[in-house]
Amino acid sequence: MTDSHMAREVAEIPEAAARFLERSRIAVVAAAAALRRTDPGLIATVARGSSDHAATYLKYAIELEAGIPVASVGPSVASIYKRPLKLRQAACIGISQSGRSPDIVEMMRAAGEGGALSIAITNYADSPMAQASAHCLPLQAGEEKSVAATKTFITSVLAGLALLAEWREDEALRAAVAGLPEALSRAVTLDWSPLSARLARANSAFVLGRGPGFAVASEAALKFKETSGIHAEAYSAAEVLHGPAAIVQAQFPVLALGVEDAALPQLTATAARLAAQGADVFVTGAEVEGATTLPSVDGLHPLVAPLVLIAGFYAFVEGLARRRGFDPDTPPHLRKVTETV
Repeated sequence: MTDSHMAREVAEIPEAAARFLERSRIAVVAAAAALRRTDPGLIATVARGSSDHAATYLKYAIELEAGIPVASVGPSVASIYKRPLKLRQAACIGISQSGRSPDIVEMMRAAGEGGALSIAITNYADSPMAQASAHCLPLQAGEEKSVAATKTFITSVLAGLALLAEWREDEALRAAVAGLPEALSRAVTLDWSPLSARLARANSAFVLGRGPGFAVASEAALKFKETSGIHAEAYSAAEVLHGPAAIVQAQFPVLALGVEDAALPQLTATAARLAAQGADVFVTGAEVEGATTLPSVDGLHPLVAPLVLIAGFYAFVEGLARRRGFDPDTPPHLRKVTETV
């Protein structure tokens, strides 16, 4: 069988990450210097779809590293409702693979007019969003032909983490970011066949995470829907106990995305509780009674570990899609670039 575009693009993730780190370093350093000058008391993010999951990842990373609140703003506030936002002493980070969606472009333009330092993260340095922003971090990912974003999601988060490390002048995070191409190359070869066997005929699933891990849980749930026709829902490992756990019956599939960080004990406790309810629980980063442990890359900085984890998930879900009879490159009713207003 010929490899799908998605499979080839997942395999390219380590190379794309290395390319970003080499070619966009000057842009990262310049944007980081601008952040230090601005000293923002608030950061706003503007994104949709997988890019919004990347923004959620950066929300947690920035709040944990810098102690600065990060909030997602609705692009329609500018594009449809035409309401200006007061963003003085703030920064605004826009994330878009294409940089062409009119609502994202308009919100970035409005953010700059409202006083924010605007930073675009996009695969196209000449895109309208890049032109509307004070700084652009080009992803250098190359063309992505599969509708399902993979290497552009990884490089979008990488761009944000590289920016954060430079802005805060954090040597440990700088080293972790520099080591990502090697860690990602290990991740895309991991074997998650036990989960594939369980989900071959599944209709629904939960995906759990905490902190930056919740962002990748959201991305994983989207990819289950896009590529494999599985109605997956992402929850915080805390939030799932506030109601959603009520529908977890015997053999209900649950993927708990754990990494070695401060939230791991709570996530594993939730995984154990759901396993005790009879769920088919699969977990990374820990051993949990009644659950199946999936392999992951260990020993990573906690702010980069979830990003490495989602790379392994991408390789797994591409194979799952084909196993279920789907073409992962062309999800029904979707296009590569969705231009919303």
